[in-house]
Amino acid sequence: MPQHTAQSTTRFAGFSDPVVYSGPSKDSKPVQHLLWGDWLRLKQGRSGDWREVHARGCDGWMHKDHMQTNRILEVVFVDIGQGDGCLVVTPDDEHIVIDAGEDDSMYRFLHWRYNGFKGGWTFAAGIITHPDSDHYKGFHDLFMVPDVTFKTLYHNGIMERRGGGFSLGPKPKHGKHRYVTDLIRDKNALGTFLANTANWRHPHPTRRQWDKLYATVLNTGFSNGSFQHFPALSHEDGHVPGWGPGQKSIEMQLLGPVLERPPTLPEGGLRVTKSNAGYTKNGHSIIIRLTYGDISILLGGDLNIPSQELLLEHYTGLNPRPQTRDEHDALILAARSTFEVDVAKACHHGAADVSTRFLACTNPVATVISSGDNESHGHPRADALGATGRHGRGNRPLIFSTELGRSASNTIRRPEVMKARLRELREVIPLTENVQLRRKLTKEFDELVDLIDRSVAVYGTVQLRTDGKRVVMAQKLERPRGNNQKWDVYRLERQGTGGTLQYLSKYD
Repeated sequence: MPQHTAQSTTRFAGFSDPVVYSGPSKDSKPVQHLLWGDWLRLKQGRSGDWREVHARGCDGWMHKDHMQTNRILEVVFVDIGQGDGCLVVTPDDEHIVIDAGEDDSMYRFLHWRYNGFKGGWTFAAGIITHPDSDHYKGFHDLFMVPDVTFKTLYHNGIMERRGGGFSLGPKPKHGKHRYVTDLIRDKNALGTFLANTANWRHPHPTRRQWDKLYATVLNTGFSNGSFQHFPALSHEDGHVPGWGPGQKSIEMQLLGPVLERPPTLPEGGLRVTKSNAGYTKNGHSIIIRLTYGDISILLGGDLNIPSQELLLEHYTGLNPRPQTRDEHDALILAARSTFEVDVAKACHHGAADVSTRFLACTNPVATVISSGDNESHGHPRADALGATGRHGRGNRPLIFSTELGRSASNTIRRPEVMKARLRELREVIPLTENVQLRRKLTKEFDELVDLIDRSVAVYGTVQLRTDGKRVVMAQKLERPRGNNQKWDVYRLERQGTGGTLQYLSKYD
């Protein structure tokens, strides 16, 4: 019979995807399939090397060798449909949101993850890589939660204005290039911008210059006190402040945007590409090289070919369009010291506008593509998928897709019908006088909220877990396999001393 103790402590699931059993034996029935790093609570039961645990809503038993006491790095690429959004949870237990998609999917994932934000929640940082709505608009729902705040909200400095033509402000010329120079560099500058009704180009000066959606979303957060600081980031900062070398368990090196300072523009500016506002703001996404131990991850925003070539030229000093094989090889060799990583988030949702030379420089074992069904671009593009695989590391480079990894019915994945019912219930419940009917409608409302939150949180989302030496990447299976296997798991490990991280398939 199991013995019992009074001790109750926190543990984490061990490498790579341990199982919780109904009893203290592998011959018992599996009741839960965990992922490395999942939180566990030890209960009182003990039987030899087996401990009674509570994990992911289930009670059961685990062998002590399948648990660990140390927290690992977790990066969650959330299935937010068309757009980008990921959550970083560091070994120091700091929580960082990098982009938040366009609809309320990121809010619902975080609402589920943090138990409805009961008691409030403070994120160490939020990062808006650039002002495209499928990267920033989802922050609006988070800004509307009174007790959810960000210590710092970072952005790339670009602010859209309402008005005809180029919407990013004045673009003075130096040499053959024009530059965006009117950058919002801190929270005080944002406050001044939001308070100013004199639009630089708008024909109606009484209209606020922040009538553009991006500034409107930021105004919500600014007015509600959702973030304490609002600095602009560029490569000149070196690292996201606070996450430099040796400061914490992880480093977040800033590779872009590249802020240039030609002689006539001493304050610096971001290069205009194709005289196009959309192309320019995409190209100047905040680019982060996240490092934990020996593991590196590239988060690339919506980079396009001109911006990738600018990065290659800036960091190597070489021609980003080599004319000979020797020049090509020299470029790749020089650029890999900066851009080669183990895992990369694909630029611009798997768009075809990607430099194959830049892909060769990143050379990842695994690539994550964040995209959605309901869009007109056909992301991820077939040629982008092929190029990503061709320039990946190893015999079987991995490509994960939030879109392709999920095939749940539309009423679950994009729950417009259920959301409409929620809106209806919000209006009907306060007007319902019958107590029993009100309880029934309230129960339906709560169940719909829970269903939507869980569906967003589970299917399509790509999980990355690492201790700085090994990596586990996984997606939740929509239908469990035999023995209650709920995760599709890929293990990335090094072969031999000093070997590169590889995915080794059992089929090779």
